[in-house]
Amino acid sequence: MAKLYFKYGVMGSSKTAQALITKFNYEERGMKVWLIKPQIDTRDGDAIVMSRIGLCSPAYVLPHGEDVYQTYQTMEHMDVIIVDESQFLSEHQVDQLAKIVMDYSIPVLCFGLRTDFRTRVFPGSKRLLEIAESISEIKTICSCGRKATVNVRMDEQGNIITEGDQILIGGNDRYTAMCYQCYMEKQKK
Repeated sequence: MAKLYFKYGVMGSSKTAQALITKFNYEERGMKVWLIKPQIDTRDGDAIVMSRIGLCSPAYVLPHGEDVYQTYQTMEHMDVIIVDESQFLSEHQVDQLAKIVMDYSIPVLCFGLRTDFRTRVFPGSKRLLEIAESISEIKTICSCGRKATVNVRMDEQGNIITEGDQILIGGNDRYTAMCYQCYMEKQKK
């Protein structure tokens, strides 16, 4: 039975690597995969999904206002849809993906962040948390050893930033994952 899945985790929890491994597993069985990344994710260049450990694959770049359901209707049959950086989807695009699951009976697996550097839920993630039929956390640890739950944005000097635009594309140079306790303690400093 096809479902809408949301697999979330903090920065550095191997979300993209797991998305690409999942893609490989489907393709190894002769199945067709539609790998999508939102257009706003320019970190690794256009039309490519790349993990921190070096796995990569070409991807369809989804513009923010595009109707993903209509686009799917123009394509040849796919066996699964995998979305990386799903936090950047609009709420409407999440609803459109859910409609694909229902109308075409194919699974849609969304991988992304739950919250931003201010610990606020992204709009795409919020909608996924509301309607996904399967929600699972991809876990990683803080440098203290506890479970990391916060995506911490840092400036050039390594200071924690708590204000600013919700979206600032970056990797290890701008973000790190921490447990909430370390996040709060380092904010006080």
